[in-house]
Amino acid sequence: MWRYFAGVASALLLIAVGVIWWTGRADRASAIPAAPRAAQVASAEGDHPDEPPAASEKTREQRRFARYDKDQDGIVSRAEMLDTRRKAYEKLDANHDGKLSFEEWAIKTSERFADADADRSGTLTPVEFATTKRETKQAPKCSCDS
Repeated sequence: MWRYFAGVASALLLIAVGVIWWTGRADRASAIPAAPRAAQVASAEGDHPDEPPAASEKTREQRRFARYDKDQDGIVSRAEMLDTRRKAYEKLDANHDGKLSFEEWAIKTSERFADADADRSGTLTPVEFATTKRETKQAPKCSCDS
């Protein structure tokens, strides 16, 4: 019977030590001195020339929405959504019948592989495989030196 009491007492002791340790950590975290007044003002105004402004996630989503919304009416229609893939589909549809067969897809894929296989070994090295990367349009980068 005394073993049960000893077990309960040791468990309570461990819990008490954990609580004391946890509250002691919280006191040390709040003991960090506040930043000097000049640093607080600079961070509030965003005067950090070393850090470029970052776009928020909402801004990225708004830009993505604007790319789909071609007529700028604030609504993306089904036709606008499908139009983004139409050009890629038309490139694969060799006979222009509006249907993409496996053969049409396989021919384009085989041509792409053959173009990338520079040494005609039948396999792609990492350098050759890197040439298959899809090109994306990017805005020209600003040279802000001048």
